[in-house]
Amino acid sequence: MRLLISGAGGFIGSHLVEASVRAGHRVRCIVHYNSRGDLGHVGDLPLEVRSEIDVRAIDIRDSEAVDGCCEDVEGVFHLAALIGIPYSYVAPGSYVDVNVKGTMNFLNAVRKLGIKTLVHTSTSEVYGSAQYVPIDEKHPLVGQSPYSASKIAADKLVESYARSFELPAIIIRPFNAFGPRQSLRAVIPTLAGQLLDDRVSEVQAGTLDTVRDYTYVTDTAAAYLCALESEVPPGRVINIGTGVGHSISDIYEQLQQLAGIRKPISRDEQRVRPAQSEVSRLIADATLAHETLRWHPTVPFEDGLVCVLDDLRSRRDTQTSRYRI
Repeated sequence: MRLLISGAGGFIGSHLVEASVRAGHRVRCIVHYNSRGDLGHVGDLPLEVRSEIDVRAIDIRDSEAVDGCCEDVEGVFHLAALIGIPYSYVAPGSYVDVNVKGTMNFLNAVRKLGIKTLVHTSTSEVYGSAQYVPIDEKHPLVGQSPYSASKIAADKLVESYARSFELPAIIIRPFNAFGPRQSLRAVIPTLAGQLLDDRVSEVQAGTLDTVRDYTYVTDTAAAYLCALESEVPPGRVINIGTGVGHSISDIYEQLQQLAGIRKPISRDEQRVRPAQSEVSRLIADATLAHETLRWHPTVPFEDGLVCVLDDLRSRRDTQTSRYRI
């Protein structure tokens, strides 16, 4: 198929680009325009993948630019978003502009151009702290940060277009993805990067007892391709996760064992969310993904951690001082 992937320069997006090309699809990539010509992680892809893709640098808040990118494609994977939760406390308006208005631009383009499928990216953060576990798609939505509130609004827009206009859109709701190329802003590379950095004597992290469900990124990318080929009713929400929770402290213990390095860990107040905004645990019920997408995770958590450590060792020039971003 002729596919468009927004947010292609991001962590999950770049892995989805690679998986889509290797599956034989023709891929057009949207990356965020900047004056440096920086393509994000698209520039890190193997040459045999980069040579097969069409890259467009735009701002997804521009509806005309989005329309132009959507011409002559059959399916759209919409991943582009502002995702850093700490920054959403600083600039919540930016999250509404990008995550809500940007999503609406893709919905309108898909509707106008008669595109066959839109797969929209949600986040497990829309559930807030779990009211029960594992979390299924019927769990209430709770906006515990400006970021999660913007994603709830975007999800509801997709749902409304499916109901109002029979738009062929489904909502993929990944729980935490991890793996190579992930930003040091994220918790696993933050811990691993500091652990491997000889200049760091004590590892810093946020709240150590929060629990998340981590899926290796290639499995997450595979879920998108399964969604593309499925016959899920428009507007359906589908969780993507493993059903297993890991606390930050447990992850750090595993990383120390795998790396063969021991360092003390302390609480970094800059990474601690406001008390009423912290999400304590997120563990997925992915039964619907198993039944409707025929999707199942394949990479064990420990194997994924090994890949993260290997990736960070291979790019020693990475500045772990940037982990707070």
